[in-house]
Amino acid sequence: MRDVETKKELSPEQREQLLRTLKVRFEKNMNRHNGLEWANVKARLEANTEKLWSLNEMERTGGEPDVVAQDKKTGEYIVFDCSAESPKGRTSVCYDREGLDSRKEHKPNNNAMDMAAAMGIELLTEEQYGELQKLGDFDTKTSSWVKAPADIRKLGGALYCDRRYGRVFVGHNGAQSCYSARAFRGWLRV
Repeated sequence: MRDVETKKELSPEQREQLLRTLKVRFEKNMNRHNGLEWANVKARLEANTEKLWSLNEMERTGGEPDVVAQDKKTGEYIVFDCSAESPKGRTSVCYDREGLDSRKEHKPNNNAMDMAAAMGIELLTEEQYGELQKLGDFDTKTSSWVKAPADIRKLGGALYCDRRYGRVFVGHNGAQSCYSARAFRGWLRV
């Protein structure tokens, strides 16, 4: 059990590098988190080493995580993947395990739901994706799986979102679908 726990911790060097990266991004994109201060975000991050590990996974796979809000009730910061395009380290995946298992050929190595769980994050919902798009233009050349409502998933479907022609679109595919220009965007509470 100890090995599992240590896997989800960063070395002091990795922690410092990640915090530097997050600080630069935070300061460069103040429109995403008006009224929030880096010192407060940093203090919360440093107190949550497992969340730091998850943020590092978001960063490592190309998500460019950034703070987008603060929950007024809990004080937690909300972090979304804010890369311009869907994270490159998460492309060519089916929606979930059931979708992956149903593919007869050309099976990808993974699926969005399992990858997100292993990273300690969740897929953005359709509503959260809409909130992200208010902060900039994302997925103008790619698309991102979003969390599918249970009734859609029960029928074999899954949802993705993108931005084309200056508008945000929600589309659907079978959960077994897999595209090189589609990944998933995640989020995390810290």
